[in-house]
Amino acid sequence: MKRSIASLCAVVTLGAVTQFSQAADTIKIGMIAESTGANAEAGIYQINGAKLAVEEINKAGGVLGKQVELKVEDNQSTNPGSVLALSKLTSGGDMTALIGTVRSTQIQAMSPTLQKTGLPMMIGGTDYGLTHANNPWLFRARPNDGYSAKVIAEYGVSTLKLKKWAIVHSTDSFGNGGKTHLTNALKALGVTPVTVQGFTSNSQDMTPVVLAIKQSGADIVSTYIANSTDVAIFAKQLRQLGVNAAWVGSPSVSTDTAMKLAVEALYDTYSIADFAVASSAEAGAYDKKYKEKYKLDADLYSAWAYDAVNLLALAINNAKSAKPDDIKKALHAIKDYKGVEGSYQFDKNGDGLHGYNIVKNEKGKIVFIKHIDFKPEN
Repeated sequence: MKRSIASLCAVVTLGAVTQFSQAADTIKIGMIAESTGANAEAGIYQINGAKLAVEEINKAGGVLGKQVELKVEDNQSTNPGSVLALSKLTSGGDMTALIGTVRSTQIQAMSPTLQKTGLPMMIGGTDYGLTHANNPWLFRARPNDGYSAKVIAEYGVSTLKLKKWAIVHSTDSFGNGGKTHLTNALKALGVTPVTVQGFTSNSQDMTPVVLAIKQSGADIVSTYIANSTDVAIFAKQLRQLGVNAAWVGSPSVSTDTAMKLAVEALYDTYSIADFAVASSAEAGAYDKKYKEKYKLDADLYSAWAYDAVNLLALAINNAKSAKPDDIKKALHAIKDYKGVEGSYQFDKNGDGLHGYNIVKNEKGKIVFIKHIDFKPEN
């Protein structure tokens, strides 16, 4: 009996060593994505971008001589689902780094758990406060809303010469933050909005919001709406009720999902966009290979995830280490990395990009207008 127990222990020990050895043979990156739920299409784009980056990295030899393995957990497009997905990814103790989502409210929900976990996470949520809340593990692969508000206000007031602003925002951390930053940016230019309207995400009837805009006499509408589906509903109801004011909105206005759902209702609108095909050679090349692989147009949902994987791979290679603290230091040391979203340089808060593109929807085609950059925070 003793001999049998000893033999069993030997087998179990050997199995554990083999399992650890296999785990150590890859660099594991965990991704929280919206595979199901209200924002599933955006999540699919995000996964596509990340997978494309992983394939290219592995084909080129991997990271530290090892292949990169992407493990995706569905958050069901919710905050509780995001926290659960993060817990699932980190429970095994074998993750090297993480990639979050574009939903600021989901990142906000995960942040306390992430801080305890102690792994670097690339995020796409643009709420300014996310990287200013003393969580050293958050690194943003998109510009924050402090930059977006300045670009929207400057373009609407100085270029379009419009002064009667209506602000429409979702009442989550993204929308509330964007509304506050845009109000302040307009104030700096001597403009006070004629109306500010908030709504709950995934609303089906925007009539009260649209009527308030119509009654205000606004000649320009600016939106910070988190979900592309909400953008489409708002756009259709805005035009159906006869509001033809100019529109300069957050990146969701020019996403593929919003444009497919709203069609003509979004024609001639302007948007800030962190990803724009014509903004750089890197963006153009990415759009081409994304189309070849997925038969879809690339947009911000896939672009930032593609950059996020490449930035993590670069940091791990530069650090010559897969330890969290070493990766964190290496990310902060990155200077002028040319990604498809722009040129990255992480500031003290973990923000990698510091400007936005202005684009216009011309009959369903996104046309690049200009890029506006600011200095990173020291």
